[in-house]
Amino acid sequence: MRSGDAPLRRAERPPAPQSTDRERAPDRLHPGAWWLWALALGTAATRTTNPLLLALLLTTSAYVVLTCRPHTPWARGYSAFLHLALAVLLVRLLFVVALGSPVPGTHVIVTLPEVPLPDWAQGIRLGGKVTAEGVLFALYDGLRLAALLVCVGAANALAAPSRLLKSLPGALYEAGVAAVVALTFAPHLIADVQRLRAARRLRGRPDSGLRGLLQVALPVLEGALERSVALAAAMDARGYGRTAEVPAAVRRTTTALTLGGLLGVCAGTYGLLTAVGGVYGLPLLLAGLVAALAGLRLGGRRSPRTRYRPDRWTPRACLVAGSGIAVAALLFAAAATDPAGLRPGVVPLTAPTLPLWPAAAILVGLLPAFLAPAPRQEQPT
Repeated sequence: MRSGDAPLRRAERPPAPQSTDRERAPDRLHPGAWWLWALALGTAATRTTNPLLLALLLTTSAYVVLTCRPHTPWARGYSAFLHLALAVLLVRLLFVVALGSPVPGTHVIVTLPEVPLPDWAQGIRLGGKVTAEGVLFALYDGLRLAALLVCVGAANALAAPSRLLKSLPGALYEAGVAAVVALTFAPHLIADVQRLRAARRLRGRPDSGLRGLLQVALPVLEGALERSVALAAAMDARGYGRTAEVPAAVRRTTTALTLGGLLGVCAGTYGLLTAVGGVYGLPLLLAGLVAALAGLRLGGRRSPRTRYRPDRWTPRACLVAGSGIAVAALLFAAAATDPAGLRPGVVPLTAPTLPLWPAAAILVGLLPAFLAPAPRQEQPT
């Protein structure tokens, strides 16, 4: 019986867990690739005021977010950025209606009562004529800022800020933690509001209107305070803010390289933007970048850290980041060759046209929707 029981016990014993390739290297893109893609789209949005191109940029980012965003709390913050972009657009239009526009116009929409102002407030008016040219110019300008905000929201929805923090150099770790805490505050706040509203609906209590908002606001504020206290205790227990001893010579070298590199970047950028400094602009910019990166590398010795399962730059991640950078580069080139198509005028009042090859360049930003892996449930780190 003993010899017969042994195989039975071995058969009932659960198999030992084996590490798979998916566990060793998760099938997910580097968070820096998503941020580079989204920020490049936002940079492209700053080069145009054409509402058709901006609408195409918004549609491109929204499609990629809906296709690739994971099922996580911070991914739900994309809707909050959409509402914020809409609010910015409405405020921009409201300012034009109330304070007027510097753009001259002849097509008067409505004439509001004008409030007389003292002599020291020359150039500012309250009320008066609201022209179609001024409203259209404000709409174009506000839509550009709204597109930039939506692109930032896309980056926040596609990549976990905590994962991006692991990729930062040690010299920027403290600043990165502050930025991550700020970026994750809004998604957690939205998740708390949704959870409390669902709980109130299950109990038959109002969850909308002014009364529902007031009764939800206090528990949300209490939860935010508790989360802040818990985060502070966790950071203190893990030794946040404690630095290693670094020789004085290394500290001075780090400071000189970082400040000199940043000054070189500023001077090189100024040289590229002016016609006179076109010769020395690019070499000075590259030298400044090298010096700044060397300073950050040396500065990382003050906060030695280890990374558990760090994200890798795979060819697919490079293609995702490259697609966004390609959109920005092509829009920069289009702004130099066809400024009228990317910045349509409002005087005289004409309908904007869609330039074909800038629109085709924006469609390159759809590449992550076909390259990125399918979204899966992720746990916040």
